[in-house]
Amino acid sequence: MTKPRAYSVKAYSAAGAQSPLAATTISRREPGPTDVKIDILYCGVCHSDLHFSRNEWHFTEYPAVPGHEIVGRVAAVGPGVKKFKVGDTVGVGCLVDSCRTCPDCRAGLEQFCPGMVMTYGSDDKVLGGTTLGGYAQGIVVTEDFVLRMPAHLNLAAAAPLLCAGITTYSPLRHWKVGPGQKVGIVGLGGLGHMGVKFARAFGAHVVLFTTSPNKAADALRLGAHEVVVSTDEKQMAAHAGSFDFILDAVSALHDINAYFNLLKRDGNLTLVGAPEQPLAVAAFPLIMRRRSFSGSLIGGLPETQEMLDFCGQHNITCDIEMIRMDQINEAYERMLKSDVKYRFVIDMASLK
Repeated sequence: MTKPRAYSVKAYSAAGAQSPLAATTISRREPGPTDVKIDILYCGVCHSDLHFSRNEWHFTEYPAVPGHEIVGRVAAVGPGVKKFKVGDTVGVGCLVDSCRTCPDCRAGLEQFCPGMVMTYGSDDKVLGGTTLGGYAQGIVVTEDFVLRMPAHLNLAAAAPLLCAGITTYSPLRHWKVGPGQKVGIVGLGGLGHMGVKFARAFGAHVVLFTTSPNKAADALRLGAHEVVVSTDEKQMAAHAGSFDFILDAVSALHDINAYFNLLKRDGNLTLVGAPEQPLAVAAFPLIMRRRSFSGSLIGGLPETQEMLDFCGQHNITCDIEMIRMDQINEAYERMLKSDVKYRFVIDMASLK
């Protein structure tokens, strides 16, 4: 069997669960007939990157290159590529391939495909080993998993839309959030701040729940109409039974039942945060008002493009702090302390 052609790019990788990320060189496949070769300009830093690089999900193979909030410029295209040309500004999110034939793929919900290929940590069927993410100078992706970026947006601030953006946009759209509805967003981090922006743009009355009173001013600036300190029982009780929808973006252990009690009859709470330990869910808050509790995982390619186009129309981007590639280990430690407003983004020019 002929070994596939490859080229080298500079990158940052973890050599083991206890190792800091460090400079390295990795291989990318040469573009095939339907591939797009992308020079990476910016890459957002997601909490998933930290989990993955430190093997906290117990499936990481090393060396590991995180990064799935990628914005770049097309450097080359295969002869069969129809959607993109050299010089286009594009994005790559959490997925780089799927089986294309299962019911989920046919429905445009590739994130649920049993054979989905993640941007990092999945089997690399071309070069072998595992897929390597966006903490690198470049990447090659089949054109069906490349997204068109609104060129007028601040591209660095648009990078986290590829994960934080679609993760919050998708459930808000699925549950038909819109004018006349009261919507809660739990947590004001990388996900929560985007939830506030989208819910406000969809026309809902937006309430931000936080354990930190000092986040109130920022929440209002981002688009919340009200801020509730979730540890204040009186403030919580004042909103009992009044919400159509609540988006929970908290990844730490917390009392989710307190939020069920805030839902109207037939209201829904969707979880997009991923606590390491199982949450205790009481039956009666759900049963007594026919409330529902669900989860949501990023979004498929059609919906992600829809989200990017919506952001282009409404000038929505993430609030970011730009870092150099060699600051990534410090950024991880700050992220663990929630010391970022609200997403780190790596300037890939710093890798050169």
